[in-house]
Formats: sequence, structure tokens, C-alpha cells
Amino acid sequence: MSPLVLGALAGLTLVVLLLTGMPVAFALGATALSFLLIAEGTSVFSVLAETLFGALDEFALLSIPMFLLMGAAIAASRAGADLYEAIDRWLYRVPGGLLISNIAACGIFAALTGSSPATCAAIGKMGIPEMRQRGYPESLATGAIAAGGTLGILIPPSITMIVYGIATETSIGRLFMAGVLPGAMLVVLFIAWALFYSHRKGFHIVEEDKSFTLREKLVILPKVIPFLAIIVLVLWSLYGGVATPSEAAGVGAFFCIMLVMLIYRVWRPKRLWEIVSEATRESVMLMMIIGLAALFSYMMSQLHITQGIAEWIGALDVNRWVLLFYINIFLLVAGFFLPPVAVILMTVPTLVPIITQAGFDPIWFGVVLTLNMEIGLITPPVGLNLYVINGIVPDVDLRTVLWGALPFMLCMVLGIVLLTLFPGIATWLPDHLMGPMN
Repeated sequence: MSPLVLGALAGLTLVVLLLTGMPVAFALGATALSFLLIAEGTSVFSVLAETLFGALDEFALLSIPMFLLMGAAIAASRAGADLYEAIDRWLYRVPGGLLISNIAACGIFAALTGSSPATCAAIGKMGIPEMRQRGYPESLATGAIAAGGTLGILIPPSITMIVYGIATETSIGRLFMAGVLPGAMLVVLFIAWALFYSHRKGFHIVEEDKSFTLREKLVILPKVIPFLAIIVLVLWSLYGGVATPSEAAGVGAFFCIMLVMLIYRVWRPKRLWEIVSEATRESVMLMMIIGLAALFSYMMSQLHITQGIAEWIGALDVNRWVLLFYINIFLLVAGFFLPPVAVILMTVPTLVPIITQAGFDPIWFGVVLTLNMEIGLITPPVGLNLYVINGIVPDVDLRTVLWGALPFMLCMVLGIVLLTLFPGIATWLPDHLMGPMN
């Protein structure tokens, strides 16, 4: 049986298992083990433990639970509410200022937590009811938060970028820097669309009945600025060569917990245990996906599926831009069904060598891949952010949320086009701060 046929059967098996509701990690492991047993028999058990351990025996992986702990601490406090309130107090006189405040708060909170669902939940619980009360369309209010939440996997610190960096053996610090300007670009595109839509529909909304003194605007900033300072400190320590990603994440998590305890009085053991438990659950889930995705990759390599796919793609006599277009379509479809971490671990070992051979920058491609994964977060059937929003406002049906998010998906597609035309959007900052790649 040819490697391409084997690959198609493996992919079909994985999809069927996922459609049954089996967790991603178990579906990857079951598919890999089944095909290895059929091809190599019980001898595969001799390398099973070694493959799983080898995938997790990576010092940089320590940064994942630390960044998750950092995000869990912030999400458990009123940091999101204060961030939203701080921005709103400064922008309430701007037409559509409430909408801008929500999208900007999503961008900043995403940088603080690195989690898209946490961003949707934290900002959406406050922002969506307020926007609906002020007369914004339900589709726009929910779609803006759903899309704004996706920024969590692009704006650093990003778990997705860490996994991509480990899988491709590229600098995590450089990847973090590469996500800054594209993240800011997406925030601007989201705000531009939201304001254009509001203007077109006649929603020239200014909060006439609200008023804040300068003192009220300034008094809330001390609660927000320390958390933003931590993000700056983490990024500076990474690109400045002061600390490894794991060390920077550990320090960031420690200071976030200290700030949450001091500013928001989250000091009771039960509350702290809930924060640690939440971070641990997410960490274990991600580590299981990483370990069993490595087993899946081992199966693909042992059965020469990966090599066959690479040879088939390499034999295609197409322009490199056509090749990039096909790869983007493939990633987009994969993101509809799988979480970002799983897509990265399953595809980048095959795609990155092909992309590099075609003359594309692997750091730049990491940002493009992440943008594709962002679209998947607000696209059925997985579309995690859609379900989070629907849980916050159950009286708004899922179809309304989806239609509200659709224009923001197109903004992300525009972002991919702009990154393709102007790759410096992603590569300029890391090259400027860390020097060109060798």
C-alpha cells in the first residue's frame, strides 16, 4: 500500500474518532497505536514509552504550565474587569468607544493570559451585556468578543507559539516578537470593521449619559499597569537574552500570583488552590496532546507517510505562492476540526521543511499558521470561542454569534494576505531587536 493511501486512511481514522467525541489526545494515540500494531506488531511497545518520554523531555515545555498559571491567576481576579473599565473611561466619548474598548481590552487581556477562551469569558461577561444595553446589534457585540478572544494565541506570550517553536526548533523569543505587530494589526482591523459597520448601520453611539473626571480615569490605572509591566518584563527578558522562556514564564507566574494576592486580595488557600488546579488541568491536557501527537508523528514517519507526502508536494510543479495558497487552505480546514496545538504538532514536521525549501521564513510562517488557527477558533464545528460566547449569553443563538464573527474572519484572511505581501510585518521587530537570523 502506498504511503499516500496509508496517510489518507490514518487521517480518515483520526477524523472518525474525533467525530465520536473522543478527546484529541486519545484519538491521536489510538490512531497511531492501531496503525503501528498492524504494520509492526507488538514490537512497537518497546518504543512506545521512549517516544512519549522523548516528546515531553524538553526544558522549554516547562514554560507552558507557567504561562497557564500566569493566565489562570489573572483570569481568577478582577483584572479583566478593571482593564475593561480603565479603557472605557478613556474612550467613552469616542463614537463607538464602547466597542473599541471591548476589542482593545480583548487584545490586552489576551496578552496577559495567552488564552482565547479565558479572554472571551472575562471580557465578554462585562462587555456584551453593556453593548447590548447601549443599542449595539447582538451579532456585532458577540462577534467582536469572539474574534477579539482569538488574539490570545497570537499576541505574546502565546502557548501556540511555544509549541510551534519547540516543534520546529526555532527561537521562542523571536516567535513572540514576530507576533506583536501582526497582533496589533488585527486589533486595528477589527476596530476598523466594527466602526465601519456601526457607521453604515447608523449606530453613532456616544455615551452621552456617562462622565468621568480625570481623577476617576487615573485612579484605576495602578491596578492595571503592574500586569502590563509583567508582560513587558517577560518579553524583554526573552529577546534580551536575560532568561530562557521557562525562566521568564516562571518569574511572570510568580509575580502575577503576588499581584493578584496583593491587589485583589486573592489570598485564601481555597482560591489559590483553584488557580493552581485550573492551570494543572490545562497543562496536563496540553502535555497529553504533545506526547501522543509525537507518537502519531512517529507512526507517520515509520510508515513513510510523512516522506511520501513531502515527496508528492515537492514533485508538484507549481509556483511557490500557489504552494503557499494550498498550504493555507489545508491549515484553514484542519483548524475547523482540531485545536491549534494538535494541528501544529501534526503538520509542521512535514510543512516547515517544504516551506523553508520554497524560500519562506519559518518565523513568518509561524505567524501565518497561527492566523489560520485563529480563524478555526471562531468557525464550526469546533469553534471553541463561539460556544464560550453562547454560554455567556445563551439567549443569543449560535447562528447570530457566527454571523457576527464572519466579518472578523475575513479581517483575519486580509491579515494573512497583508503578511504575505509584506512579510516584514512579522519579521521586522525580531530582526531589529534580536538581529537577523543566521
